[in-house]
Formats: sequence, structure tokens, C-alpha cells
Amino acid sequence: MFVHTVGQGIAEMQPNVQDKFVFTYLHNRRTLILGEVSTGKTTMTAKLLLEALRSEIPNEITVIDMAPKKIKYDDKTIGGKMSDIIELPPLVQLIRPKKINAPRYSAKDQYELIRQVEENGRVIEEALEHYLRKPTRVLFINDLSLYFQSGRLKSALDAMTEAETFVANAYHGRSLDNDLGTGVSTTERRLVEILARAVDLLIYL
Repeated sequence: MFVHTVGQGIAEMQPNVQDKFVFTYLHNRRTLILGEVSTGKTTMTAKLLLEALRSEIPNEITVIDMAPKKIKYDDKTIGGKMSDIIELPPLVQLIRPKKINAPRYSAKDQYELIRQVEENGRVIEEALEHYLRKPTRVLFINDLSLYFQSGRLKSALDAMTEAETFVANAYHGRSLDNDLGTGVSTTERRLVEILARAVDLLIYL
């Protein structure tokens, strides 16, 4: 794992440095958690959310859960919603797109993959716009990289800017590069890296 804080460059984390990543440390910062599949991105985000619930008023917290249902891929668990890990109190604004595809696993050809990516892009855009119409001080996002597959970026940047405290996770790796020659994986990676340059704190698992 490494951490990149604006102005410090990238440095290898020493043992137990991960312990400092409690929600109070991330307060009033923009934080992005990146990593390969099955590295604990959602679990870490859920831990930070639980801590936020102890220190913040629940109605000042929004959770946008973009993740598809859990699936198995090469003996690894892919995807998974925050609700698989924690139960949120009713006052938290929970925004979940109606249906999220897992294009690189379920698409049978290039055309179906592009269609699923576009469907994801539209419903996630609606979720982000919902938040922007009713923003809260604290925003958590699970599996943001799915939004970037469609080439969209602006609403994610707007949502990050609107929140006083922003915590999101996203896939960033090479194990899912097989996109049937559509270029979706390259687009996703490029936009994740653009967002990574805009945050205050980057945690790579």
C-alpha cells in the first residue's frame, strides 16, 4: 500500500501507517481509495463510513453505491455493495442506481459491452445529479470507476467539489483489461487517473 498526499509525492507506507486512516484524519479532505480487484477497497470505505456515522450527523452524509452485485471471477470476489457490509441508518441519504451492469464479465460481444457501459453511465449520471440537487457535507462513493468507463467525468468532479468531505473508491489495475477491444478499460483508467490528480489524499491498496 502507498499513500500520496498533495505536496509530498508518493512514498511507500511503513507498517501501521494505515492505522492513521480514520475518518477524522480524512475530514474536510478529498480522498480516493484505489486498488486491484479484491484488495479491500469497499471494506475500507465501509469502515470509514462507520466512523463517519459516529462523528457526523447522519442526515449530513450521502452514500452513492454504484457497485454491481458480487460475482466470482478467477476465484476472486468482484463488486459488492456497501449494504453487503454495513446497514445504514434511515437518515443517511442513500442513492443507488436502479441497475448496474458488470460489462467486462457479462457482455458477449463488443456491442453488448458498449451498450451496458452506456446504460451504466446514464443511471450513474442520474445518481450524481440527484446528489448535486440535494448535497450534504459528507459524500461517500462506492465503485466510482464504473462511471468513468462511459467517458463521463464532469458530474463526479462536481460532486467531489460540492462535498466538504469526499471519500470514494475505484478500481485501478490490469487484471480487468480484457474489454473485447472496445477501449473501455483504457478510458476508465485515464479518467480515474485524472480524478486521482484532483484529490487531496490518494490511498492505493
